Amino acid sequence: MPRLKIGDLDKIVEQGKKNMSLREGAGRVKITVHMGTCGIAAGARKIMAEIMKCVEESGANDIIITTSGCAGLCSREPMATVEVAGQAPVKYIELDAKKAREIFDEHVIEGAIVEKYALAVGSEQTL
Repeated sequence: MPRLKIGDLDKIVEQGKKNMSLREGAGRVKITVHMGTCGIAAGARKIMAEIMKCVEESGANDIIITTSGCAGLCSREPMATVEVAGQAPVKYIELDAKKAREIFDEHVIEGAIVEKYALAVGSEQTL
């Protein structure tokens, strides 16, 4: 294993800060991927990976990505909830990587709800 240099450590620290800000920082948008056992079995890990990839590719630093347990609709998993500051949350259902990217591009970036994948608008809001 090669020796680490100061520059390597700086990169590791910067990546750590970036990851923490995505999960814990204040943001314009919060995306919650529902990762109960039913969600994981239905593919929620792939949805989380795709959303994290979208955020990284976009260069956005005002998006929080987090997880939750089961949302109570196991037959509709994998699911994610998108909360834009000042707006009602939107719960998206039966997701795959392509749908997650479409939701990211249209709702998170452009601000338009993707109605064809939305189960509900409203309910709880944490932003």
